[in-house]
Amino acid sequence: MRFMSVNKIRTSLVAVSLLLSMVLIPAIQPIKAEYHVPPQDTGLSGLVQMLQKLKTTARMIHTTAHPDDEDGGMLTYESRGVGASVLLFTLNRGEGGQNKTGSELFDALGILRTEELLAADSYYGVDERFSKVVDFGYSKNWQETLDKWKGQDTALEDMVRVIRTYKPDVLVSRFQGNASDGHGHHEAAGILTPIAFKAAADPNRFPDQITKEGLLPWQVKKLYMGAGQNGALRIDTGIYDPALGMSYAQYALEGLSHQLSQGSGGGRVPPGPRYSTYRLADSVINTGVAGPEHEQNFFDGIDTSLPGLASRVGNDTSKLPSLRQDLTEIANRVDEASGALTFQDPSRAGAPLLAGLTQLRKVITQVKNAGLSPAVKSDLLVNLQTKEGQFEEAANLALGVTMDVLVDAGGSGGGRGRRNQQSILIAIPGQTFNVTARLYNRGKQTIDATDIKLETPQGWQVSAVNKNLKAVGPNGNASVQFQVTVPENAQYTRPYFHRNDNQIDTIYKIDRPEYQNLPFPPYPVHASATYKLGADMGEERGVAEVSYTDPMYGQERRPLAIGPAISVELQPATQVIATDRQTPSDITVGVRNNVPGNVSAILKLEVPAGWKCEPASLPVTFTKAGEFNSYQFKVTPNEKREEIKDIKAVVDYNGKKYDEGYTVVTREDLPSFYYYSPAIQKVSSVDVAILQNLKIGYVMGAGDTIPTVLKQIGVNVELITPSELASGDLSRFDTIIMGIRAYDVRSDVRDNNKRLLDYVQRGGTLIVQYNQSMDAFNSGNFTPYPATVDPGNKRVTVEEAPVDILQPKDSVFLYPNKITPKDFDNWIQERGAYFMGQWDEHFKALMASHDPGEQPLEGGLLRAQYGKGTYIFSGYAFFRQLPAGVPGATRLFINILSAGHDQK
Repeated sequence: MRFMSVNKIRTSLVAVSLLLSMVLIPAIQPIKAEYHVPPQDTGLSGLVQMLQKLKTTARMIHTTAHPDDEDGGMLTYESRGVGASVLLFTLNRGEGGQNKTGSELFDALGILRTEELLAADSYYGVDERFSKVVDFGYSKNWQETLDKWKGQDTALEDMVRVIRTYKPDVLVSRFQGNASDGHGHHEAAGILTPIAFKAAADPNRFPDQITKEGLLPWQVKKLYMGAGQNGALRIDTGIYDPALGMSYAQYALEGLSHQLSQGSGGGRVPPGPRYSTYRLADSVINTGVAGPEHEQNFFDGIDTSLPGLASRVGNDTSKLPSLRQDLTEIANRVDEASGALTFQDPSRAGAPLLAGLTQLRKVITQVKNAGLSPAVKSDLLVNLQTKEGQFEEAANLALGVTMDVLVDAGGSGGGRGRRNQQSILIAIPGQTFNVTARLYNRGKQTIDATDIKLETPQGWQVSAVNKNLKAVGPNGNASVQFQVTVPENAQYTRPYFHRNDNQIDTIYKIDRPEYQNLPFPPYPVHASATYKLGADMGEERGVAEVSYTDPMYGQERRPLAIGPAISVELQPATQVIATDRQTPSDITVGVRNNVPGNVSAILKLEVPAGWKCEPASLPVTFTKAGEFNSYQFKVTPNEKREEIKDIKAVVDYNGKKYDEGYTVVTREDLPSFYYYSPAIQKVSSVDVAILQNLKIGYVMGAGDTIPTVLKQIGVNVELITPSELASGDLSRFDTIIMGIRAYDVRSDVRDNNKRLLDYVQRGGTLIVQYNQSMDAFNSGNFTPYPATVDPGNKRVTVEEAPVDILQPKDSVFLYPNKITPKDFDNWIQERGAYFMGQWDEHFKALMASHDPGEQPLEGGLLRAQYGKGTYIFSGYAFFRQLPAGVPGATRLFINILSAGHDQK
């Protein structure tokens, strides 16, 4: 399903940059509105839901560990059914997971999974925040998790900051904080949430948030914990919502289906009751529910009506004597709008909504000027400003008002832009271009467009070059064209966080603190428009976009980003070479141009001392923005020992050096963001012997780079095409390797498994790497003899875990490389996962390993003779080790693919 693009910003994202300077109310902004929202959030259905939100001030934070942990049905019910303002706090971005859809791993996978979660959030109807801790891979207990994260305060600090900023009424943990959570990260999230419940209210905890960031302590009223099937609070997410056309649980699964890298996407549930269960773990209020009666919702006992905010003034009531009456009148405007709403003419609800907005803005001004205590003022303004954004959006939906902000085609030069100039895909520092912002009236009432402004970061030059502000009738529009110049020191559109080593570091370094905890920084250019209907004023916002043509999907749009004039990347980012290699290594450098017009530059490689690079440099030329070229170098190391060295690519253009590159991380069903990496290739020299006469076939699965590494060290490897797998001559390969999760993601692999087994029976060697869908693999009976992947997901998560060689005389450990205990040193992230739990006696277990305090697992590497050939199953994480250049793992994998061929 493709998202419907809606260029609207509910509240100004530019205000996020003021986070550190705002003394009372740091802005929480819905980043998801910068991208795409589902159709149900537009038009009449969107208006109906927004009216529901205007009737309540309920606020909630839901805490989890990873993307896809969230209780989507509950979130959707609370946000869209109850109308609460809901935020999902996710500890990490899933960087350490596996990828079912592509080759992105580590930080690039974290970017992808952030986008997937934002897509899901748009269905749940919630905002999103993260902490700075990283998913370092599967963890079996909370202690290991918190040790890796340098103690509990690393993640707790972020959780407390978000609580103090968002000021929720209730805090809801998905996890229970014990072993039943099934993952050390889950357990840690369940442990940290109750601590944060108390710490957020304690001024002595994380005092810098108060003294330096302008936050105030905040006491959440109630804490709920996940409760399995034994919770006293049962939320029926199976209730049908006419505005959605399905139940909340069903709609949540539509959102979850975008988390494809996790393997989510096929889940569907029929209509009918479905329950999420929680228990009340702590409370600072009397819920009003006594005896055997159960709560019906998280907000029982809390006055969440708009007039109810007046009770929070306490001793300052005399400073705002009319507050309750004013809020009651505003609530009446919401009721009036709901009564006026008709299917034939939703715009009838517009006037009362704008009248309520005008009244609300007056109240906000009074609250700011009333001399209230900082705590009371902060509490009121967070709620009232949330309502302000909701009133604005509701009025726009009712009146059919929307905004379109588009970088003009051919606007890469000065002036108004000429059609024969190039369109911008990404803007660069120093560039001048035009942006046209249009305010559309698609409703039945005439509005008066009073102003359109362009919002950019500080230091940008913006001037209006063509104004068309006027009364806008049905299906009309008003517009302003702006000329924009990006300053030479403009920040690139990139994550505000990074790791120096994505295989070791478990905590992100925060480069721009003003954006910490957000999914991504906001895009740089937005527009805001004000309009009048009678005496009342509305406002609409939009993010500036660029238009481009996708070769498969046609015309597309993407938010305007700022990037380097020249993007440089070494392909691939790692290389593994044999120490006895006699021939130079081929180094490929990809260079992308973002400069309009002709470009002439010089590309060089910086290699370790004593290494030879040919040629010394290469000329780089482009004629237009968006072009991409690859350049080839040959590099010869001078060392014959195992080591890791860096090769760096640098482009010299106009006196400036460019030595990093970006990739656009996206998918057709997702928004886009930019992943940056230095133009460095890590070259790992490995002392490895290879059987030169073997021909290896590789069947790709979910995506890994093992074939690339095998080619680098001199293995004769070839990718097997789907047609060859189905009908080709497989006997021309000595060994066939199945890529990771091949049986999970490829139906043709499952369909042609018999051909693979016949290949083994006739004398070939088949290596099957791990598959995650354990039930599907087991029920498929794909192995030559009975064997089942353990349904308990047997795995060894500690990369330093001891390994025992059970069959020391097997050729896997002798030929062509002698395997010793040292070959299991310096592995990364994990030993392996999805080991076999049971197997026929025809299989023999070759190795055993185990995490501390557990029994040895022998199902990670099995070998069986089948007919004349050899069948090997491996659950060990070679897909992580080989690209990282781990010497011992590389030698062992070469031995495995050589099994059965020692006589050759």
